[in-house]
Amino acid sequence: MEAKRNGAATGDRASPGRAIDGPTNPMVTPLLTDLYQFTMAYAYWKAGKHNERSVFDLYFRKNPFGGEYTVFAGLEECIKFIANFKLTNDEISFIRDSLPSSCEDGFFDYLRGIDCSDVEVYAISEGSVVFPKVPLLRVEGPIAVVQLVETPFLTLINYASLVATNAARHRFVAGKSKMLLEFGLRRAQGPDGGIGASKYCYIGGFDATSNVAAGRLFGIPLRGTHSHAFVSSFMVDHVWSNLSINLQSPDEIVEKSLQSSDGSYTCEDFVSLVQTWLNKIQWSDSLRGIFGETNQSELAAFTSYAMAFPNNFLALVDTYDVVRSGVPNFCAVALALNDLGYKAGGIRLDSGDLAYLSCEARKFFRAVEKDCRVPGFEKMSITASNDLNEETLDALNKQGHEVDAYGIGTYLVTCYAQPALGCVFKLVEINNQPRIKLSEDVSKVSIPCKKRSYRLYGKEGYPLVDIMTGENEPPPKVGERILCRHPFNESKRAYVVPQQVEELLKCYWPGSSGKPREELPALKDIRERCIKQLERMRPDHMRRLNPTPYKVSVSAKLYDFIHFLWLNEAPVGELQ
Repeated sequence: MEAKRNGAATGDRASPGRAIDGPTNPMVTPLLTDLYQFTMAYAYWKAGKHNERSVFDLYFRKNPFGGEYTVFAGLEECIKFIANFKLTNDEISFIRDSLPSSCEDGFFDYLRGIDCSDVEVYAISEGSVVFPKVPLLRVEGPIAVVQLVETPFLTLINYASLVATNAARHRFVAGKSKMLLEFGLRRAQGPDGGIGASKYCYIGGFDATSNVAAGRLFGIPLRGTHSHAFVSSFMVDHVWSNLSINLQSPDEIVEKSLQSSDGSYTCEDFVSLVQTWLNKIQWSDSLRGIFGETNQSELAAFTSYAMAFPNNFLALVDTYDVVRSGVPNFCAVALALNDLGYKAGGIRLDSGDLAYLSCEARKFFRAVEKDCRVPGFEKMSITASNDLNEETLDALNKQGHEVDAYGIGTYLVTCYAQPALGCVFKLVEINNQPRIKLSEDVSKVSIPCKKRSYRLYGKEGYPLVDIMTGENEPPPKVGERILCRHPFNESKRAYVVPQQVEELLKCYWPGSSGKPREELPALKDIRERCIKQLERMRPDHMRRLNPTPYKVSVSAKLYDFIHFLWLNEAPVGELQ
C-alpha cells in the first residue's frame, strides 16, 4: 500500500477541483470499513442496482451519559474522507483476495473507477447541540458507493461526538470561569483516541491540552508543567550527610544567576534569594508556626525549574507534603521571581483532599500577600488533577474549594461513564421511494423519506423543539402556528408559534449537483459555535440529574406518512 495517503498531494485520492486536505489520520482510507460493505457492493453490482439513487440518514437514538443533549463532532473528517475517496490498485488487489474467488473481474474494474463525485452530503454544522432521531447527516448517491462510506462515517462521528459531549458536560459542571485542561493522552485508547480526544474536548469547551501532537495538528493551546519525577530527582547534600555511607552529592544547581525580566540587572545567587524568602515567610506574623523545615530537595527542584522557566513557573506541590513543604517552597520561589520582575503561574495539586488543600493553599497565599506586601499574590492560580470526573467536580462545588483550573484525563478521554454513542446509518429512500426499517422496539423504527429538519425557538430565545418535515413540505414560518407531533406516540403533540426558525441541514458536499458548498470552518469557530449553542439551551435540559427531555417531533403530514408506510410494510399476522 502506498505510504502517502493525505490530501490532494497524493494525486490519485483527491476529486478534481476540490481543495480539501485528506483525513488527519492516514489510516482513514476506503478500507477502514466492514467487509459486508464490499460484499453488499458486489451484490448490488451483480444485480445491476449499484447506481440506484439512495438516501441514508446518520443519527443516534439516545443521548449519552444520562443527559438530554449531544454535541455533534467529526463532520470535518468525514468531508475530508469523501473529498479524497479513491481506491488504489493495491487496495483493490487486497479486496479481490479477500472476497470469494467467484467474484467477477468486472466488479474490480468498477471499484477502480468510483469516487464520491456523485455523492451529496447534507449535515448539521459541526459543534451544534443535537438530539436523537434528527439526522446529523443525510447522504445521497449511488447506493453501492454510499454504503462504502457508511462505516468510516460512523467511526469518525461516534467517538468524536461522544467525547465532545463528555467535555461539554465537564465544562457545564466546572462552570464558565474555570480553566479546563485535557491531560488524557497517556490513558487514551491508543494514539488515535488520544489525538481525537484532544481535538474534540477542545470543541466541547476545554481550554488547552497536554498533547503536543494535537497542539501541532490543530493549533490547540498547550499546557503542562513537571511531574513528581522532576521533584524527586533532586537530592541536596544534607540528605546524604545523615547516611553512614561514603557518598557525596554534587551541587545540583550549578548556575545560580538569573537575569531580571527586563534585562536590566542579574541576580548572581538566585538560590540564596529563594532561601532568604523562605526564612522570611516562615517567621512572618501570619505564618509563624504553620510549617517548619521544608523538604530542601523539593525546594531545589522548584528553584531549578523556575530558573529554566521564570515566566511560566507552575509547581507540582504534593510530592512530599502540600501544606508543610510544597506550598511554602513554591511561595519562596515565587517571591524571589517577583523580586526580579517575574510573575509565577501557580501550583498544581495531584492528590489528597483537593477541596481542603486548595482552601489551605489559598489561605497561605493570602497571608503571604498581607505580610510580604505583594499585590495579587492571593490570586495565585491553583490547578487540580488526579482522576477527576463529573462527579468529582460536582462534589468539589458542594464542598467549597479554591481551584481555578482542572486537569482531567482518564474519565474524560475514555468516556468512562459510557463507552459508545451508537450512531446508525439507515436507508430512508431508494429511487425516490421511501423506505422504513421496522422493529418491535419502537425506538429502532426509522423515520422514512428524504427530510428537512428545523429548530424552532421560543419567546425567551431558547430552542423549543426540533421538527422534521418531508423534503417538499413548506418550511415553518416565524409567527405561524405549527403542529409538532411525536413520531410514534399519537397522544404527544403540541402547537408551536416559533419566534425564530433555523434550518439544520446544510450542503457540505454537493458532489456533481452544482449546489453551493458550505465551507469547513476553523476549529476555533467550531468550538465557539458549541459554546454559544450550549449557553442558549434551557437550563433544565442541561442539568446533570433528571434533565427535562428536549422535544423532537415531525410535522403532521410526515406523521401520517410514517404510520401509513408502517402499516403498509408490516406483515399482517393470522390467528388460528
